Amino acid sequence: MKDINRQEYLDKIEKYLGKDTIIILTGQRRVGKSAILRLFKHKVEALADANVIYINKEKKEYDAIRTYSDLNDYIDERRDHSKTNYILIDEIQEIKEFEKSVRSYYEDEDIEIIITGSNSKMLSSDLSTLIGGRYKEIYIQALSYKEFMDFHQLPDSDETLSKYIRFGGLPGLVKFGLDEQDASEYQMDVYSTVLLKDVIMRNQIRNVPFLENLVRFLADNTGKIISANSIAKYMKSQGESITSTIVINYTKFLCEAYIIHKVDRFDIHGRRIFESNDKFYFEDHGIRNALAGGSREGDIEKVIENIVYNQLVRMGYKVMVGQLQAGEIDFVCTRPEGNRIYVQASYIIMDDNTRRREFGNLHSINDNYPKYVVSMTPLVSLSDDNGIYHLSLRRFLTEGLPNQ
Repeated sequence: MKDINRQEYLDKIEKYLGKDTIIILTGQRRVGKSAILRLFKHKVEALADANVIYINKEKKEYDAIRTYSDLNDYIDERRDHSKTNYILIDEIQEIKEFEKSVRSYYEDEDIEIIITGSNSKMLSSDLSTLIGGRYKEIYIQALSYKEFMDFHQLPDSDETLSKYIRFGGLPGLVKFGLDEQDASEYQMDVYSTVLLKDVIMRNQIRNVPFLENLVRFLADNTGKIISANSIAKYMKSQGESITSTIVINYTKFLCEAYIIHKVDRFDIHGRRIFESNDKFYFEDHGIRNALAGGSREGDIEKVIENIVYNQLVRMGYKVMVGQLQAGEIDFVCTRPEGNRIYVQASYIIMDDNTRRREFGNLHSINDNYPKYVVSMTPLVSLSDDNGIYHLSLRRFLTEGLPNQ
């Protein structure tokens, strides 16, 4: 299959070249890190002064590279001191003590290092210990709606959006077509691989049945405020004696593998972050759907909220859940420059009760930051409700937010 260009990520890579910085592509397995690395490889191979040293640890031809010493030998045999050497290593965490090798090369003037990895803790802790802050992490997400259309050669329409909601954004689905059974089997295969390699094996987890039950519980409760204690109590009601400490550790492992994302709660009036009770969203809502099973009719709100969360992250926001004294704001979003917005995600606003819930909480916030409601309400493209923008999910996913 031909790699499809994801120019946004290639631009980010090029931005940090030539700055004595290790570039790390992070994210869940099978979201497209390898393809982006290959696209960059093909681009620099065309340069006369470039020497590419490429390693993909998921391919058997690189099995002999097991330790940092093996990696050093491989690089030294292929290095060309008369050119810029681009060291590209896919799934570098499969190489023992890889950080020692990276440290020994990254400051050389003729070296550029770009690596991919599927475990956030491994990359941040191992590298930061040895090289401080001299690396740039580029987070690769599953496909956006616009990328989904590009990959599957589909027009922007309600039918295409419905497929995106149902199937999610794993790039590999393009090999199988958008068939319900084939897609579900592929999604579950990806999930099983990530769970085994990046959670179970890395963290030496023994209680695998509980881990699997935990992920399914989180799929059923996507977007709900839950605590480790509430999960432990639920599991006890199902016959499993699990402590809240184990729940905390296992959810942390799942987050480190990018399967799920934990979102903190933010007290809007008190301007503080709560230390317990969080929401969880999946990196790929297609995997979430496959785990939850059934049709999307019964849980469409959860899926829409998951999609909106991931899109806000894609837009560069730090996202938290907003807590009011008498309600909740789905997302409080900030950027490094200090900008803030509030976003509510809803399915269809068809009666006064729903409108009061979605718009009323936003109206109760006494500041001048922009406020939005994103929904699939028919015929809504963009409207203004006393200063609150109401826009369709399709418009949000294709055009972003007005005034941003």
